[in-house]
Amino acid sequence: MSLDTTQVSTVMHEGVLDCAPQTPLAEVAALMAARRVHCVVVDGLARAEHGGERLVWGLVSDRELMEAASESRLDASAGDVAAGEVVTVEPSDTAREAARLMAEHDCSHLIVADPQTGRPLGVVSSLDVARAAAAG
Repeated sequence: MSLDTTQVSTVMHEGVLDCAPQTPLAEVAALMAARRVHCVVVDGLARAEHGGERLVWGLVSDRELMEAASESRLDASAGDVAAGEVVTVEPSDTAREAARLMAEHDCSHLIVADPQTGRPLGVVSSLDVARAAAAG
């Protein structure tokens, strides 16, 4: 098994823990600690200027949480600190592509998105890619 032949679908964690944008960051921290995970998807609805709504989402990782904690901002909401750019991969992408995207965007978690709906299916982390590299 190599990073070029291993698909993201075989190394990702299926499902996502999520929260609403208004969730207090201290609550997000408690969720991450209780579930022993390093990121939570922030999802909600954004209202369009001319009516209608669209689904929007972001990511609070351990990095954003530590930054907020270091600045005494644990009273902020998940939406306030969620990473501005959410980097996604599809289940059929390779582990090498996931590694490339993590390096390019300086992040350690990617959202695995359904190619049809764009909805989050799971998360692939740098540790997941490392496991694939070690197995190869």
